[in-house]
Amino acid sequence: MRAEAGAEAKLRERFAHHVGRGINRFSMIGPGDRVLIGVSGGKDSLALSLALVERKRWVPVDYELFAVQVEWREHPLEEPERTALDEYFDGLGIPLRRVQASINPPSFRGRFSCYMCSRNRKRILFGEAERVGATRIALGHHMDDIARTTLLNLFFHGEFSTMMPVQEFFGGKMKIIRPLCEVRESEVSRVALRLGLPAVPNRCPNAESNQRQLMKEVLRQVSRVDRHAVSNLYSAPWRINDAYLPKDLP
Repeated sequence: MRAEAGAEAKLRERFAHHVGRGINRFSMIGPGDRVLIGVSGGKDSLALSLALVERKRWVPVDYELFAVQVEWREHPLEEPERTALDEYFDGLGIPLRRVQASINPPSFRGRFSCYMCSRNRKRILFGEAERVGATRIALGHHMDDIARTTLLNLFFHGEFSTMMPVQEFFGGKMKIIRPLCEVRESEVSRVALRLGLPAVPNRCPNAESNQRQLMKEVLRQVSRVDRHAVSNLYSAPWRINDAYLPKDLP
């Protein structure tokens, strides 16, 4: 039993160090920062929360953590799931607030897309961050998510853009940070499984049929040829060759 506990402690510490690489590289969190974690209930946001708590034990940077879960009324959690998540965040020492909202509010006028849903969730998180005085919103997007977004924007929007590790809003007063940016999804899954994180199923109505799932399959196939495909795509925005940039735009 003691050996098992020791192995889990080492796993948590190693994972937190890996998460710390992205945090340090992009200067995501500084002394005195108040960080709001956007909690979906899935493995990514739960692992992120664990890493941010673990990291506080060995870095000389003091910061505060809060967590908010947006629960869509159309796809509510089951009571045992709520209880498990509440107990998990109590154990981490992170105050968790659950906000109920409509996934398809009247302002959508009957329209719905993944982009609109994401904007709706961010709007709620911005409001919650302001409520607790947070200037950082931490989301659980990992390296694979960022690579998929890059492909999605290339294929369907004809532009080279992606989810940046740090994005500024409102003139820099608020930042969205992605501390898992340099961690592969496979590592997040391994940590979640080994530590028994109480992840809840993804109840998104488009979870298995959206374009992001298609990008996931494309990268899975390409990674069979080159195991560095995802990390290469992740790094591409910092390696743009100036020769390909237009000199005079119309």
